[in-house]
Amino acid sequence: MSRFLLALCLFLGLCLPPAQAQGNDPGASAWVEKSHSRMRLISAVSAAGKAEEIALGLQVELAPHWKIYWRSPGDAGYPPSFDWTGSLNLAGATPRWPVPTRFSVLGIETVGYEHQVILPLMARLERPGDPLILRLAVDYLICAEVCVPDRGDFTLIVPPGPSAASPQAQALARFLAQVPGPSPSHGITVDEAVIETGGVVRVAVRADPPLAAPDLFVEAPAGMAFARPQVTVEEGGARAVLRAGVVGGGELIGQSLPVLIADGVRGVEAGVDTRRALAPPAGAGDPRPTALGGETGGESGDTGAPGAPTGPLAFLAMVSVALLGGLILNLMPCVLPVLSLKILGLVGHGGGAPRAARLSFLATSAGIIASFLVLALAAIGLKTAGMAVGWGIQFQQPLFLSGMVVLLALFAANLWGLFEIGLPGAVSDLGGQGRAGSSLSGAFATGAFATVLATPCSAPFLGTAVGFALARGPFEILAIFLALGLGMALPYLLVALRPQIATRLPRPGRWMLRLKAVLGAVLCLTALWLLSVLAVQIGAVWAAVIGGLLAVALGVRALRPISRLSGGVAALLGIAALALPALPLPALSLPTAATSRAAEDTAWGRWSPEAVTRLVAEGKTVLVDVTAQWCVTCKVNKATVLDAAPTRALLESGRLSGLRADWTRPDPAIAAYLASFGRFGIPFNAVYGPGAPQGIALPELLSESAVLEAVARAAGPSS
Repeated sequence: MSRFLLALCLFLGLCLPPAQAQGNDPGASAWVEKSHSRMRLISAVSAAGKAEEIALGLQVELAPHWKIYWRSPGDAGYPPSFDWTGSLNLAGATPRWPVPTRFSVLGIETVGYEHQVILPLMARLERPGDPLILRLAVDYLICAEVCVPDRGDFTLIVPPGPSAASPQAQALARFLAQVPGPSPSHGITVDEAVIETGGVVRVAVRADPPLAAPDLFVEAPAGMAFARPQVTVEEGGARAVLRAGVVGGGELIGQSLPVLIADGVRGVEAGVDTRRALAPPAGAGDPRPTALGGETGGESGDTGAPGAPTGPLAFLAMVSVALLGGLILNLMPCVLPVLSLKILGLVGHGGGAPRAARLSFLATSAGIIASFLVLALAAIGLKTAGMAVGWGIQFQQPLFLSGMVVLLALFAANLWGLFEIGLPGAVSDLGGQGRAGSSLSGAFATGAFATVLATPCSAPFLGTAVGFALARGPFEILAIFLALGLGMALPYLLVALRPQIATRLPRPGRWMLRLKAVLGAVLCLTALWLLSVLAVQIGAVWAAVIGGLLAVALGVRALRPISRLSGGVAALLGIAALALPALPLPALSLPTAATSRAAEDTAWGRWSPEAVTRLVAEGKTVLVDVTAQWCVTCKVNKATVLDAAPTRALLESGRLSGLRADWTRPDPAIAAYLASFGRFGIPFNAVYGPGAPQGIALPELLSESAVLEAVARAAGPSS
């Protein structure tokens, strides 16, 4: 067997391609070069000897400001994973993790490594004395202001023979010495590691030499996170008490909760028994900061991640921000498509009874709030399942889009009098409604529909509140989304308090029928807009088929003499239009909205994290525009600012480089990019340059002055 493996070693050394072959250094693979890093697999020995275990290491060198993650990455990211498939004489390999570093970016707490690190890997041999042939595939996430998933493939052969230290042995030993052990370790002894009521982990340690900058990392169960710890250093650094509170709620499992106490490159590991909780000591307060905009906070919109301020005052302040954001959402361009329903809801009560108007506007408010609560529950479910969560991402789903188109067609048909939504007599009597379209169910549906169509785009203050909620737990998500719903429903609630605002308008007459016809046409135009978005998802031909089915359904339903038959046929056509995107549709080779859009503007390049980094490294100023076909506010920003003369002149002159990211379809890279700024919705714009390599986030509603000011700041003083 030894001779066979030795022959195989020689064969691999001669035949492997350069990217995978053994490196020039004994005991090291070739470097795998990437744009922001380089890596190689190293061994502490140049020959296997008779050892049953050999120390290996993944040597990583990172570009400035880039990092990879620890085994428990914190609020975001994921650690490197190791796949040894194809290795020979390897029984297994266990990674050892040196003491990591904490990173606080935009209120998000992550844990990992920067500059350079060697991740030790303790390899166990099946047959000591035989050569060790290693094939390693490493999947990892590397992050700066953006995150890039990547992969490295390595081959290393440790030949047979007397064991001798390799040239990499000393460097590997240095990082092995930084791997924390159980108490006592590195001069640090854990005196106490307990959990208090409320999910606060308290750890007390002693140290010799004294502690300089102690930190506490809690490896929380899935779906939970712990805030940055409150540290109390006593006795000149000889003793410290560290307390970290759980963020976002959740129940701790009944087993040991791993914690790491770090001080520079030294550390000690311990376990916290979560089966019983202790009352906090007298006078001990919440270890989390309570002032809005604490040490991990940033600009508006950046306080919404775990590790940001989470005290009662901060939470109440964020609820107030959510109320304001929901109120402003009524004025955003995204709500313009349902403006017709709002107008009809107001003028339809002209000359009516105040009680009926009050109940109708209360029903509309209930529809808005109920829809926000449904969105909150959906966000909680997606987050619990480990899926991406964002504001308006449902517009990336073809089945949802077809459902919205069908609903718009139904609303339009209702306004044109093709059918009416009836209610049980008791409910109609309660509402005092006698006119079609003014029932409580219709008012509720109007509020729900307005909410759903308002979600494609963000709004001032709304992005901050949503970012805060989605980065936390179920309670915060429900509370913030409820506040958003109350804010959006506030105008309707005000009219419900003073129904005379609506009842003093002119009574409905023949002019009302003409108004309904016009508003129904507006809803049809909105349906056409959503069909254009759907065309990007499933193709223009299939989107046209759905539009044709609905047009025929409306035409058939208009045939009054055979209304019963026409109703059945129209319903079948509507169901077909709704279900079509769920079918495996063949691709048709006709031009789509995506291909025509790709060629519409040569002044903008395609966004990628690498493109941003490359252009900034070249000393250029970069404007990033994250947009989508379904984002109305994005189109307003484009028409009023991005395509306006000042911005256009900068782009065409080369003084400003434009990169555009299209989020019409789901894209994990774009979602991660937004999350790096604490954002979960669009529109989003940022400016980079020598003076702002981390990027300057712009407001949701752009102005020429905001863009030009950010460009000047990003360009730096040399410009």
